[in-house]
Amino acid sequence: METSNPVTVCAGFLALMDAAILITAKEKGFALNEGIDLQLVKESSWANIRDRMAIGHFDVAHMLAPMPIASALDLMPLPLKILAPMALGLGGNAVTLASSLAKELSSPIPVAELTAKEAGDGLLRLIKKRNTQGKRRLIFGVVHPFSGHNYELRYWLSACGIQPDRDVEIVVIPPSLMPDALASGMLDGFCVGEPWNSVAIENGTGVLLTTKSRIWRNSPEKVLGVNETFATENPVILNALIRALYKAATWCNNTENTKALAELLSSKNYIGVPAEIIENSLQGKFKTAAGNFTLIEDFFIPHNRAATFPWLSHALWFYSQMVRWGHVKWSSKHLKQIHSCYRPDLYRSALSNLQAPLPSANSKVEGALKEEQFVGSMQGQLALGPDGFFDGEIFDPDDLEDYIKRQISIHEAHP
Repeated sequence: METSNPVTVCAGFLALMDAAILITAKEKGFALNEGIDLQLVKESSWANIRDRMAIGHFDVAHMLAPMPIASALDLMPLPLKILAPMALGLGGNAVTLASSLAKELSSPIPVAELTAKEAGDGLLRLIKKRNTQGKRRLIFGVVHPFSGHNYELRYWLSACGIQPDRDVEIVVIPPSLMPDALASGMLDGFCVGEPWNSVAIENGTGVLLTTKSRIWRNSPEKVLGVNETFATENPVILNALIRALYKAATWCNNTENTKALAELLSSKNYIGVPAEIIENSLQGKFKTAAGNFTLIEDFFIPHNRAATFPWLSHALWFYSQMVRWGHVKWSSKHLKQIHSCYRPDLYRSALSNLQAPLPSANSKVEGALKEEQFVGSMQGQLALGPDGFFDGEIFDPDDLEDYIKRQISIHEAHP
């Protein structure tokens, strides 16, 4: 595309570390080099992103991975069809617990260094103790009902014997408000993207309890949400945008750029917290209660391991959790609708001339890789994994209905 007359594309985003690819595409010139004047508009909540896209304010957006699925299944309050032709990285979320409660876990090692199972077991003991004392349920915040945060939190709690909606209450709060909600006592804990866990930890009001990467390693989080009408009417522009974002993801993945990326994201126009906090987040470094740091492996991956590929198996896992937690009824008809919104074909079309490693499959078995492994690709070398769930479960998208039945039976076993 000609850069002399760039085409304006308006994108909504939230103040989160995993908006890095969109922000980098604009600030480092990757979008402009593809003929796009990328206009970024900062929003405060995912509901605002959803509504402003529905009424035509945004062409594309930094978006929760389950939201395009919810739009395809007509679960949105406003009529809207969203495509997901690209992911915006893997991981990036964590679960933070109020410092006062973390002390009651009585862990012999720093809470931030516990495995997901150890942290869940400790939380279960705490909940049982509170029950015997007649105390109220713990309240955890998530950012939206149709979010990876909600589903990964529920999955983790349930697998540790804690029943969501019975043993704990889960409420929705915008990401940037989580630290203040914890400090005020409104929340006892939350699941949110960085840097808001680190902000609470830095303030002394929260302690890292576990992370998305410990619950499900190398797991999906945000996507590029695209208004279906925009995608249909502007295929050349969409291709150019995907190329720009892919190049930006490559830049973000280079550790030599981490400090510069943190400085960029720290701007008040974007996240608005100190660059040092964001730099630690990008590296997966979290402070313990003692003031030391613990390193979380594979906490956030912006490019490697097909981190920007919109796997249908990711979409189908989110759908399985939607059914499990009563957000939608199971129907084989839904599969066609989900295939219509997650679009690996658009991703491949946009990147075919870049010699980018492109998965040859649209879906994969999730949780099966115990270590990194090279897999089949249409071009270039592609390594995936490890991708295990902390409880050893395997999700085979070809066995979707049976998987959902097993998940619901686990849920019903702890009424």
